[in-house]
Amino acid sequence: MDFTLSEEHQMFRSMFRDFAQKEVAPLAQTTDHEEKPPLEILKKMAEQGFLGATFPEKYGGSELDNLGYCFLMEEMAGACMSTALTLHVHLGLAGNTILREGTEAHKEKYLPDMAEGTKLGAFALTEPEAGSDAAAIRTVAVKKGDEYILTGNKLWVTNAGIADIFIVFAKTDPQAGARGISAFIVEKSFPGFKVGRRERLLGLRGVVCNPIYLEECRVPAENLLGQEGEGFKIAMRALDYARLGTAAMCLGLAEAALREGSRYATERSQFGGPIALKQAIQNYVAESAIKIEALRHLVEYTAWLADKGERFTKEAAMAKAFGGEIVRWVADRMLQVHGGYGYMREYTIERIYRDARALSIIEGTTEIQRFIVASDIFSGYGLKIKP
Repeated sequence: MDFTLSEEHQMFRSMFRDFAQKEVAPLAQTTDHEEKPPLEILKKMAEQGFLGATFPEKYGGSELDNLGYCFLMEEMAGACMSTALTLHVHLGLAGNTILREGTEAHKEKYLPDMAEGTKLGAFALTEPEAGSDAAAIRTVAVKKGDEYILTGNKLWVTNAGIADIFIVFAKTDPQAGARGISAFIVEKSFPGFKVGRRERLLGLRGVVCNPIYLEECRVPAENLLGQEGEGFKIAMRALDYARLGTAAMCLGLAEAALREGSRYATERSQFGGPIALKQAIQNYVAESAIKIEALRHLVEYTAWLADKGERFTKEAAMAKAFGGEIVRWVADRMLQVHGGYGYMREYTIERIYRDARALSIIEGTTEIQRFIVASDIFSGYGLKIKP
């Protein structure tokens, strides 16, 4: 088994790391404290080709594979989690869903603008009564002539306040459960589309998260993704890939927490020397490093499976669940290393600690990831389980 990275992967990782540390990290605290989306950074990302990195060259991309995308997410999250998530939803969820599921006309119409950053993307699945139970959505889509009329509400739509293109899920056959869900590309300019008030968040304060309201929103019939009734499968495929990206973000944020804690431990002096000389601190640092390396191998193995075209649903769920737990554990211990200073807003670890909490919730809670893993295992024994 060869763990050596290709020259191309090494080049991409170095480029992502350099950009993250020079352009993203210096503005991370400001992005958090002012609670503003990182629009200027997104413009610079567009200039570097990051906003469409996974797209084919003919759409303005670099055809970055899944492992390369994980490097992108890891480095951006290590610099600023709000910026990383904004990019991830635009590219990893919205853009890549159009790339995988869309027609050639869809790709030609939307992907070049998304790569250039002139239009940003969002993904609208969750509803007031449909969080973990995505099949319970109540938004409906009724075909009328050459249009679909969408009616319903979506919650916690990341990028909603800055996006132009939305992947929206609605029921074209409300009696058919998950098999009645369809997926649509919806533009914010379509009649009947409204964005609600921005939510105030514990962490990820640079992320724009809003509800959207579809009030007999008129969507051209050609904006249907796939066929009617394929929406649930499209959403689940999108979430498999998205969970891999989120696990990579967990990795990057945990690494950032470890750097902050280790640096502080060498600088902070108590009892006649740096606190790094104390075994309790050494144990926190060492255990954090062990957990981070375990997560790294799980993330990269899952990306390898995805790049080979093999099924990776279980591994993506494992990586997402493990990553969400690891980043919280490491952030908590590294805040403890800081003592009282770690609870003060001017210290980076305080932001990391708040941001980390969301990663066990977004794109499927840890509990749902465990269900996915258990379901895969028990299916091998002929047993189908339910949440």
